[in-house]
Amino acid sequence: MRTPQAEDPRIPDGELLAELYRRRFPPAELARMRAVWRVLVDDFFGPRIPERGTVVDVGAGPCLFINEVKAARRIAVDANPTLAESAAPGVETVVDGDVDLPSIPDGTADTVFMSNFLEHLASPAEVLRVLSAARRILRPGGELLVLQPNFRLVPHRYFDFVDHVVVLTDRSLVEALEATGFTVRELRVRFLPFTSKSRLPKWPWAVALYLRLRPLQWLLGGQTFVRARRAG
Repeated sequence: MRTPQAEDPRIPDGELLAELYRRRFPPAELARMRAVWRVLVDDFFGPRIPERGTVVDVGAGPCLFINEVKAARRIAVDANPTLAESAAPGVETVVDGDVDLPSIPDGTADTVFMSNFLEHLASPAEVLRVLSAARRILRPGGELLVLQPNFRLVPHRYFDFVDHVVVLTDRSLVEALEATGFTVRELRVRFLPFTSKSRLPKWPWAVALYLRLRPLQWLLGGQTFVRARRAG
């Protein structure tokens, strides 16, 4: 989800991006991940999202989050040209690789969601740009939910994925949010495991139990969760 610049060799074209994620998440693994995300949305993210509002999932990927959300309007945004193949009925899809989110009008969303997305951008400047764009498309009082790998917690594994570029910690993420006009309302420094490829059980009951046991999150968490409200 980067600003399209055909001459920039750092930025994969759409077909290469689609192939990368087909290899990273084969169908059997995607099926397991969908079951996990159903619990994550029902038990954790859903209560933080107004059901009568509009949700925009930036960097939606295989639509694991947005397909499970209960909301009046659901919009998935991603640079992957196969986005529509992953979206559930009723989910609007926007294929766009511009971090300024020009396809989404001002004040569209009550909630913006980003999961495992910011680390893929080309630079810290692009992180600030996409956070500013998220603030623009939020209505007054709207909230941004960010689930983010935390370099401070897993420095030895952070670059196990070829498209991880920007280093972010909980502290730098909070700094970026505050600089772009957000007020942090909730911060869980250690939340989910670093990757969906972890060896933790992925049965729905085990995921539900994990969400209830904060000490287990402090032991195994490699991703940070932040809920921030549009300030002003």
